[in-house]
Amino acid sequence: MSKFEIRKRSKSEVTILDIYGELDAHTAPILEKELQQLIENKFVHIVVNGSGLEYISSAGLGVFMAYIEDIRLQNGDIKISSLKPKVFNVFDLLGFPTLYDIVETEDNAVARFK
Repeated sequence: MSKFEIRKRSKSEVTILDIYGELDAHTAPILEKELQQLIENKFVHIVVNGSGLEYISSAGLGVFMAYIEDIRLQNGDIKISSLKPKVFNVFDLLGFPTLYDIVETEDNAVARFK
């Protein structure tokens, strides 16, 4: 089993999810559960800080796709920040920069909600 961890914190009206380790088929349900809880509680301004993300698989990317519509229907969004180059390349290859705000720093991502 791969090591994966999410730490949740807030900055103003924005929920920040710091994700660490490998996001794959085994760990994707952890992120799914976190996003479901945020949506249920109407916390729909979400920044995913990927500075600790070492690897993402198609299953991990699928989690983002599964919830973005629900979040945007509530006038929310998921912004993604601080990805390592090799992880960004996976997002980029699959066209995520056209669907999501993927920015260099967490502060930039938070500012985009203002």
